[in-house]
Amino acid sequence: MNFSELFKLSSLLCKFSPDGKYLASCVQYRLVVRDANTLQILQLYTCLDQIQHLEWSADSLFILCALYKRGLVQVWSLEQPEWHCKIDEGSAGLVASCWSPDGRHILNTTEFHLRITVWSLCTKSVSYIKYPKACQQGITFTRDGRYLALAERRDCRDYVSIFVCSDWQLLRHFDTDTQDLAGIEWAPNGCVLAVWDSCLEYKVLLYSLDGRLLSAFCAYEWSLGIKSVAWSPSSQFLAIGSYDGKVRILNHVTWKMITEFGHPATVNNPKIVVYKEAEKSPPLGHLACPPPRVAAGPLTSSESKYEIASMPVSLQTLKPAADRANPRIGIGALAFSPDNYFLATRNDSVPNAVWIWDIRKLRPLAVLEQLCTVRAFQWGPQQPRLAICTGGSKVYLWSPAGCVSVQVPGEGDFQVLSLCWHPSGDSLALLSKDHFCLCFLEMEESMRMAFGQRGNCT
Repeated sequence: MNFSELFKLSSLLCKFSPDGKYLASCVQYRLVVRDANTLQILQLYTCLDQIQHLEWSADSLFILCALYKRGLVQVWSLEQPEWHCKIDEGSAGLVASCWSPDGRHILNTTEFHLRITVWSLCTKSVSYIKYPKACQQGITFTRDGRYLALAERRDCRDYVSIFVCSDWQLLRHFDTDTQDLAGIEWAPNGCVLAVWDSCLEYKVLLYSLDGRLLSAFCAYEWSLGIKSVAWSPSSQFLAIGSYDGKVRILNHVTWKMITEFGHPATVNNPKIVVYKEAEKSPPLGHLACPPPRVAAGPLTSSESKYEIASMPVSLQTLKPAADRANPRIGIGALAFSPDNYFLATRNDSVPNAVWIWDIRKLRPLAVLEQLCTVRAFQWGPQQPRLAICTGGSKVYLWSPAGCVSVQVPGEGDFQVLSLCWHPSGDSLALLSKDHFCLCFLEMEESMRMAFGQRGNCT
């Protein structure tokens, strides 16, 4: 692997353009656009205040910068750097902003979720959508960009409205059988809309495009319910992560559960490969005790490797605080690989471990236990390659060939808090609190991780 130098960054705002040509990053009130290959600065834009949200248009021609504190959105053009647009929501305020799929409309959500304002960059026209609900995921577009589904709350009831994105006309409006709707998401094929209730009631509802209820799923009652939901890229499976520490998989034919994946604290299945991160021992001839200045440095700067553990393996568990809200239990993160073959999950009560499941055989495949809490993981966009970060100075990669722990070079302690892949999957950006760098995967290594035999890579 090769690493770039470190560049300044604010608020973890760093994103590749959808076409993969550019890399945008924010430093306070400045927007920096670089060539994604050479990292040379192509454009430098200055906003009116600190940038709090960054988003590319789907065609990679415009960049949206949201300044929530000022209730402003500024839009910049790459083709015409002298052109710019400023949208001021005024006294209504601003809490969220996003592009429509066509890249020519901006949807702004005002404070207290009073309304959503749709601004057109082409005609300068304005449309309003009332009653948006304040929830985890209340707005979702179909992949083809034709339809928008919006969660609404009016008269103490939950509703979903479906709009046609070409003219923002209402297509369907229906109520949902939820107590407190928490999120909605279209299947990748745009044919089914998943709606789920808050954690106080376990309920997943599946609707067709015309608003018909296709199925309802409830795994249990009288306990904390759903924590995370994810569609498979093929739309064949819906994975539901629950507070009971299990993932349930629904199929797209009958919408019934076909299997459930548990996350036990002790792994004793011989078919599961458990990779345990371990610190590398210093080479022979080195001092057992480092000099005082080195010893005072952070533990995360030491190199590590993966070792295959023998069964049974006891994973480190976290005892949740019973007297606090949002306990650290249940499946807090799950994601399918781009080829639908694998599912990665994290049980928040076992925060150091990432589970990999084989979807073709519906069985656990591997467990990666880190030395520190897993902060984030993300699949590569082209191959089944999972990148993991734990807030330390290393990045971890898993593929069917094995896994590897890589130390990020450079002076000081570069703590990787988040990451994002290049659309080609050949590189990824590693983000820390104040800096970012790029990690380039060499082609030979990419091929080895994609097609090599399963083993222990360090």
